[in-house]
Amino acid sequence: MSTDTLKATMAKPGKYLSFVLGREEYGVEILKVQEIIGIMEVTRVPRTPSYVRGVINLRGRVIPVVDLRSKFKMPVIENTEKTCVIVVQVAQEDLTVTMGVIVDEVSEVLSFTQEQIEPAPNFGGGMDEVEFITGMGKLGKKVLILLDVDRVLKCEELAEIAQAAQ
Repeated sequence: MSTDTLKATMAKPGKYLSFVLGREEYGVEILKVQEIIGIMEVTRVPRTPSYVRGVINLRGRVIPVVDLRSKFKMPVIENTEKTCVIVVQVAQEDLTVTMGVIVDEVSEVLSFTQEQIEPAPNFGGGMDEVEFITGMGKLGKKVLILLDVDRVLKCEELAEIAQAAQ
């Protein structure tokens, strides 16, 4: 990856919504977040990938919902009173999709300066699975994995999910 490409994909300073999956804390750019809602009844859609929990009716609008634990190949757990859906705007090429992302718990909004963001670690072996990690945010002893929500789902997956919501 060239230096220019690395700079373009590295997390930018600013505000991030932090959330928890398992024992790890993640962050997504606050500008991508539309709202946070409690977990609700999800309608399963046949022939969608296993990490697509289904669709929900959000004030008359049907939106797809992705289980981030399943997408990240983490053990799936029962929903708790802290389980919630982060409604985000995902954009790729000419497609923008409003979708829900199920997380264990939403934490808080945090601000990061450029000095508090480290590049994503190199795991070697061309691991494409972690291309959506744009950096590591450091606040004191806490480290957050900063995600690019647009790259968490690849183009083909996004089109498939958007079609399922129709």
